[in-house]
Amino acid sequence: MLNPIVAIVGPTGVGKTYLSLQIARRFNVEVVSVDSRQIYRHLDIGTAKPTIEDRLVAFHHLIDIADPKDDFSLATYLKMARSVIEEIHGRGAIPLLVGGTGQYFRALVENWQVPTVPPDWAFREKMGKFLLDQGVEALYDKLKLIDPMSARIIDPKNSRRVIRALEVYEHTGTSFSELRTMSDPSYTALVVGVTTNREKLNLWIDSRVDNMIDLGWVREVRNLLDLGINRQHSSMSSVGYRELIDYLDGSIELSEAIQNIKTKTRRFARTQYGWFSLSNPSIEWLEYDGEIVDRTVGLIKNFMC
Repeated sequence: MLNPIVAIVGPTGVGKTYLSLQIARRFNVEVVSVDSRQIYRHLDIGTAKPTIEDRLVAFHHLIDIADPKDDFSLATYLKMARSVIEEIHGRGAIPLLVGGTGQYFRALVENWQVPTVPPDWAFREKMGKFLLDQGVEALYDKLKLIDPMSARIIDPKNSRRVIRALEVYEHTGTSFSELRTMSDPSYTALVVGVTTNREKLNLWIDSRVDNMIDLGWVREVRNLLDLGINRQHSSMSSVGYRELIDYLDGSIELSEAIQNIKTKTRRFARTQYGWFSLSNPSIEWLEYDGEIVDRTVGLIKNFMC
C-alpha cells in the first residue's frame, strides 16, 4: 500500500498557508513547502514565507535551504522532497504539501524522473546575449522548434526557464519533455485546491502586496542588494523583487513599482491555475469561505480511513 500525502494547492494569495496551519492544529502533519522561492534564505516578505510563529504550529521543511546566489534545480528539489517525505512517514506523520509552484507539485505527485543536467554558464551567457539582441520571442521560437511540448507549458516571458530547457537539449540532444518521464506513483494523494472568484482574488492580491510593503519589503530588497544579490540571480525572478530593484535604482517611482507588482502577481495567479487546472478530477477544489477548514478536515478524515 502506498504511503499517503495531503496537498494544499492554488494560486498565490488565496489562503493556502492559513488553511495549512488550521489543518496542522487538527492532525499529526509536517509541512513540506512546494514553493520555488521560499527555498531561498533572506527572501522572506516577498515570498510570503511562514513566520516563526507559523513554524511553531507544525514543522516546516524545504524553507531557507538555498543561498540566493545559487541556482536550484527541479531535480535537486525532488531529491530533497522525496527524502523529507520518507522521513515524515517514518515518524508516523502525514506530509502536508503546501505551495503554489505547480511544477514542483506535479513532479512530486506524478513521480517525474527529471534529467540532472548541471548548469552551463557559458551557454547561459550565450543565450542571454541572444535574448538581448533578438528579444524574448526569438528565444521562445528556439524552444518551440526543438521542444514544442515544453514550450506549451513554459511562459514565453520566463526567459530563465526557456534557457534552461534549451540548455538541457544542448547537453543531451534530447528535449526536456522527452527526458522527463513519469514512473508509477510513489504516494496516494489527497489534493485540496483552494480557489475563489477572480475579482475577490485580485483584491486579496492587491491587499497582500500593500501589506508586504508595510512590513518592509523595500528594506528586504535593499539588504539583498547589499549582500551582492542582483537582478541576474534566478532567486530574484520572483514577482516583485526586480520591480523593487527598479525603484531602488531610481528607474521608477515606488507607486509605479507597486502597481507593476500587483499587475504581474495577478497574471502569475492565472498562470498557476494553468498548472493545477480547475477541471482536474484529481483535485478537490474548495471555495475559500468560512467553512473551508471544516470541509478540508472532513476530506482528510475520509482519506485517512
